[in-house]
Amino acid sequence: MKVIKVHLADGGEGTVEALVLNTGGRYVSLEVLNPLGEQIIARYGILGDEQTAVIELAEASGLTLISTDQKDPALTTTYGTGELIKNALEQGCRQIIMGIGGSATNDYGVGALQALGFSFKDNQGLEIGFGCSELARVDHIDTSKRLKQLDEVEFLIASDVDNPLLGKNGATQIYAPQKGATTEALPGLENALKHINTVVEQHFKRSVKSIPGAGAAGGFGAGLLAFLNGKMHSGANLMMDLIGFRQLFETNTIDLVITGEGCIDHQTIHGKLPVAVARIAKAFSVPVVAIAGQKGENFEIVYKHGIDSVYSLSESAISQEESMAHPEKYLAQIAGRVIRQAKQNENQK
Repeated sequence: MKVIKVHLADGGEGTVEALVLNTGGRYVSLEVLNPLGEQIIARYGILGDEQTAVIELAEASGLTLISTDQKDPALTTTYGTGELIKNALEQGCRQIIMGIGGSATNDYGVGALQALGFSFKDNQGLEIGFGCSELARVDHIDTSKRLKQLDEVEFLIASDVDNPLLGKNGATQIYAPQKGATTEALPGLENALKHINTVVEQHFKRSVKSIPGAGAAGGFGAGLLAFLNGKMHSGANLMMDLIGFRQLFETNTIDLVITGEGCIDHQTIHGKLPVAVARIAKAFSVPVVAIAGQKGENFEIVYKHGIDSVYSLSESAISQEESMAHPEKYLAQIAGRVIRQAKQNENQK
């Protein structure tokens, strides 16, 4: 039996590693600010072409970098992500792939933009501070000191969500509670995003708020679209295009595809990696099995989108806690079941 292992991601955690491994690239580590403005070591990747950088927002501005009692999108910043982008420009990269999942922020990407030389002034001409709450103070934008290298760079945005910036499906209402916002804080955060977006629209004479993905990562998507002329992509589809995933089916005889994610549920059909993988596999009539940490609400809907079977680690483990504590053990057990079933199906043909 021949196994082809392909590292994939959808713009969230693992995007840097997947692209570096698939292209023979390298990692760059440096000291930057975390979401609370504290110094940490973060890394990004430079692909094998030495011209393309891949940066995960979560690496410097992610929710996992701060403790539960520190989570507050009114205060957290994307400044450290901007420092990673700046370093990539200094390394000579002329294309930057931004994976924007897993953020701890709701700041429209303003922190990152400040690190790149953009200035956001209040009505007294003073630079605003970090966090979403500061966005309400912005009176005007000064782009005169933006890094000149930005004129020569293409930004590709890898997102696994399609939320607009504002409203009931926007950045604040959908994602801010996960980042520590209380119900009482939501109107203020929403108004701050609405205010900065109005200032941005007046400055650039264009609107990005309703573009699918503008609300990703607390409005970071909107910031990339407006200030850096970013191009929004499905993270999963962009990843597979970059590594030539479809070509694997054209040049190999493939009998089974195994994919997966932490939780397979009704949201999996909305731009998530397993369904994107299944879509290509089905174009070549290849069956697809998904292995998840757990099966979530209405997971069966994925059967209408190219996935033939779903297994979860919790089916073998005594408890969910046990499966999370020893994932390798239960993943091996499930994978064994999948292969045995595939062989049995093949023998019956």
